Amino acid sequence: MMSSIVRRVAVSIAVAASLTGVAACSGSDSDGGSGGDSKRSAGDGKDDGGAVTRTDAIAALRSVEKSTDGADSAKVESTTTMGTMMSMEADGALGWADGLTGNLTITYTGGTMADQMRQLGTTSMEARYLPDAYYAKMGDKFAEQSGGKHWIKYDYDDLAELAGGSGAYMKDQMQNTTPNQSVKLLLASGDVEKVGEEKVRGEDTTHYSGTVDVADLAGRSSSLSASQLADLKSQLEQAGVTTETIDIWVNDKDLLVKKAEKGKLATGSMSSTAYYSDYGVDVSAEEPAADDTADFKDLMRSQPAG
Repeated sequence: MMSSIVRRVAVSIAVAASLTGVAACSGSDSDGGSGGDSKRSAGDGKDDGGAVTRTDAIAALRSVEKSTDGADSAKVESTTTMGTMMSMEADGALGWADGLTGNLTITYTGGTMADQMRQLGTTSMEARYLPDAYYAKMGDKFAEQSGGKHWIKYDYDDLAELAGGSGAYMKDQMQNTTPNQSVKLLLASGDVEKVGEEKVRGEDTTHYSGTVDVADLAGRSSSLSASQLADLKSQLEQAGVTTETIDIWVNDKDLLVKKAEKGKLATGSMSSTAYYSDYGVDVSAEEPAADDTADFKDLMRSQPAG
């Protein structure tokens, strides 16, 4: 029988993906211009009235949403921290022209997730995304305990079935997530303002910020049924998720350059920051060999409960 650590790692990877989303992988970084300049810019806009400023910001973000969605692909560099559960870094490229595809190298740098990965002899894995499933490539020690198989397959339909509302939400997000998802979140919240003009890695950008209600947001930005949404809201509440702040930086081509999110979980705080570049880059991803792939659902069946 496989070691129980195989099961724990497999479940942890699924949970991490469902909580962070794909293109949202990230951590905290203050790469903008001076705070004083940003505040003056925001204040200048509000001289004409807060409602006018907000309306202008929403109009600008609609253009950003369209441009970023139409770009089809980008390189992604990100970091994520989620309480005591994990901190991780991700780097690679993703495409979204016909379902989510691409490859990321994910390194777990801290938390219980990193500890579990170390027991399998590695803290890094390759994540490969296809429209109907994503795959995690583990190390040789994992293969020794899984019949010689290096990959875990996570079929989105299976995750939706196994994980209830959060699984259904994960399936929806994994199949439809693009870098402009954060823009959609801000538009759905209706609470967004222009902060100012700032530099991000040497590039001129415009900074926008807003706050969203996470549970309400899930209903607005997905196609879940009423029962799935109710299940998800219950799980979000149990996890201690309530609201989160989102900051985005866009360039003069109306493309998302940077995104930062911060929120609270029952296990601590969550923060993520992602950088996007090289829009339109070629992206390809192939399904790993079947004889080198263990199915997540089969791993759950073969392991003892707990």
